[in-house]
Amino acid sequence: MTISTRFAPSPTGPLHLGHAYAAILAHDMARAAQGRFLLRIEDIDQTRARPAWEAQIGDDLHWLGLTWDGPVMRQSDRLPAYGTALQNLWQRGLIYECTCTRRDILEASSAPQEGATPPTGPDGPVYPGTCRRDHDGSKPLPDAALRLNMARAVDTLTNPLQFTETGCGPEQQRGLQSIDPAYLVSQVGDVVLARRDMGTSYHLAVVLDDATQKITHVTRGYDLFDATQIHVMLQQILGLPTPLYHHHRLIRDEMGKRLAKRDDARAISTYRADGITPAKIRQMIGL
Repeated sequence: MTISTRFAPSPTGPLHLGHAYAAILAHDMARAAQGRFLLRIEDIDQTRARPAWEAQIGDDLHWLGLTWDGPVMRQSDRLPAYGTALQNLWQRGLIYECTCTRRDILEASSAPQEGATPPTGPDGPVYPGTCRRDHDGSKPLPDAALRLNMARAVDTLTNPLQFTETGCGPEQQRGLQSIDPAYLVSQVGDVVLARRDMGTSYHLAVVLDDATQKITHVTRGYDLFDATQIHVMLQQILGLPTPLYHHHRLIRDEMGKRLAKRDDARAISTYRADGITPAKIRQMIGL
C-alpha cells in the first residue's frame, strides 16, 4: 500500500508553529515510506478565506523545505461533489433542515432545567432535535442548515464502527478503536453537514476530500479525536473507505494553551523575518 498523507490548512490567517508541526509530521511520514504528501486548502468559509493567506501558506511550506505531490485541492472547487453527497443523504431520509440559531440551541438544551449545562459534543452543545422531522422529499430550503439524523443513521449500519489509531488519542488510545453507536446518538447528536450559505461543513467536506485524494493516513491533532468518530460514521453511510488515523500532540505556548492563528508572534513568517532557520523550527517543535 502506498502511504498518502495530507496537510489541509484554512487560508484565514498565518501558519504558526502548530501548523508547522502538523505539516512536517505528515510530510516526513509520507516521504519516509516513499509515499505521497498532498496539500488541500480548506476554503469553504469564503467570508474569511483570502488569496493572500493561501499564497503565504505555499511560501511558508516551501521555506520549511516541504514539497507536495500533484495539484493543490481547494474545497471551494468541490461544491458539486458535496451537493451530490447531500442529495444522496436527503433522498435516504438521513438529513433534515434546521433553522435554529446557536442561541436557540442553548435555550432548548437547558429548557427542562433552567441554568443547567447542556451536554457538549465535538461541535459544542448537543443538538436537542428541535427541527428533527421527516421531510416530503422536496428540495431543502436554501436558508436552512442540514443536519444528520444520527439515530436514523445508526440504524442503517451493517458493520461495526471502528478505526485504527496509529498515533495517540487524548487518553493515550492506540490500536483498534471501537465506536459506540449509542454514544454518537446521545453525546454527539445531529451534527451539521451543510451550513447556511456554505453548501457543506467541515465534517462532510473532510470525509469526501480524504476519499477523493485517496488518503491512507490522516494526521491531525488529538483535539480532533472525538470528531474522528463522526467521520467514520459518515464514511460508512456514504460507502467510503476508512483511513488510518494518526492523532498527534498539540504545540502549546508557555501557559500550556494551544496555539491559534491569532498568535501572530508565533507565525512562521515572523520567524522567517527574524532570521530563524527551518532547522531551528524543527528543533523548536520537537522534530
